[in-house]
Amino acid sequence: MLDVGDEAPEFALANQHGETVRRTDFEGERLVVYFYPRADTDGCTTEARAFDDAKADFGDRGVSIVGISDDPVDDLESFAAKYDLGFDLLSDEMGEVATLYDSYGEKQMFGNTFDGVFRNTYVLDPEGRVEAVYENVTPEGHAEEILADLEDSTTEATP
Repeated sequence: MLDVGDEAPEFALANQHGETVRRTDFEGERLVVYFYPRADTDGCTTEARAFDDAKADFGDRGVSIVGISDDPVDDLESFAAKYDLGFDLLSDEMGEVATLYDSYGEKQMFGNTFDGVFRNTYVLDPEGRVEAVYENVTPEGHAEEILADLEDSTTEATP
């Protein structure tokens, strides 16, 4: 895993609309980068909808959100439209960016071994450095957990 204080790897990936989104597009603001295994599955839907429901709360704290999976753009477009998701979902079909973020590799399910995306989340600070790391997260309640941690870090920083 990347550590707190590390410079976050750059990325340039297509979103659900086919537009290129870069990490540097978010310089000067905090960014939640969450990795999820597969669009429109139960856990991934729970997680995406929770981030979308909390989008205004994140925005009030100056935090943007991007989700990254190895789904193709067309699948992301359908997923975002089905649930009216209002943030960027990015396609990393070869897992190259997920690998840079230690969020891609060998997985096992139902006795089968395959490469896939791990459910990890990073919060980046306005300079693009890792501010917080969440490894192997549980989708339910994850967005609220990050909001609470952001609130705690803001409270701790207030004199």
